[in-house]
Amino acid sequence: MIKFGYAAQQEQHHPLALLSHARLAEKAGFDSIWSSDHFHPWADKNAHSAFAWIWLASAAERTSKVSLGTTVTSPILRYNPALVAQAFATLAVLYPNRIFLGLGTGEAMNEVPIGYNWPPFKERLARLEEAIRIIRALWTQSRVNFKGKYYSLRKANLYTKPEKPPHLYVAASGRRTSRVAGKLADGLLTLPAGQISNMNKADFYRDVIFQGLEEGAREAGRDVSRVDRAIAITSSYDEDYDRALESLRFWGGTLLPAFFDLGISDPRVIEEHGLKVGKDA
Repeated sequence: MIKFGYAAQQEQHHPLALLSHARLAEKAGFDSIWSSDHFHPWADKNAHSAFAWIWLASAAERTSKVSLGTTVTSPILRYNPALVAQAFATLAVLYPNRIFLGLGTGEAMNEVPIGYNWPPFKERLARLEEAIRIIRALWTQSRVNFKGKYYSLRKANLYTKPEKPPHLYVAASGRRTSRVAGKLADGLLTLPAGQISNMNKADFYRDVIFQGLEEGAREAGRDVSRVDRAIAITSSYDEDYDRALESLRFWGGTLLPAFFDLGISDPRVIEEHGLKVGKDA
């Protein structure tokens, strides 16, 4: 069954406005609310960047049944995986069966400004996989020991655990990350093919995203049909086409793949290049 979620974009809207949006989204029949999780936004002018985890709790208080989570949290540098596990375990205790956690390899704009060097994708992916294993273990086990290349636990224990752990999504725009989703996640989150690849759309999903998902599930002995599949689509409506298109200008930087891999972290630079993206992008 197809479900629909509303994207609460912390980078573009004031958190109080987004709380109003969350209430309206639930009233309109949306099944879920996905909050971005950024330190810096994708643009500089008219931007915001509220702390997603606090906003999620406030939004959960103002709604009654819609599920809520992040799109996405990067548990690789500024967020230690154990603290991510604790935060979302607490949310799941306070709002049972309503919380999910989206995880990904992140962007430099959220890590470099607070002192971290931006690692290559191979390292970020390895960190993500370790982080998922840590989060899963802390949600379900007691006094966890873990020794990885990047993170370790020494008899770590979450004393407040939810009866049912949050649903865990992994964001993937390529085969390697979708393999991790198939191996370790409850769901896969991806983007429109045209935003991340020049391949034919059907070929991209079949031969890259879903192929990686199936490979990861097979490696872990999992049934791939039990892994949810979600796609984040940016849209705008206005009776005037040009106004609708202009309202999407804020997200121009997300159409430039280099900003996901290079250590560019200044929203002013991202915005400058994003404004050069053509109307047909």
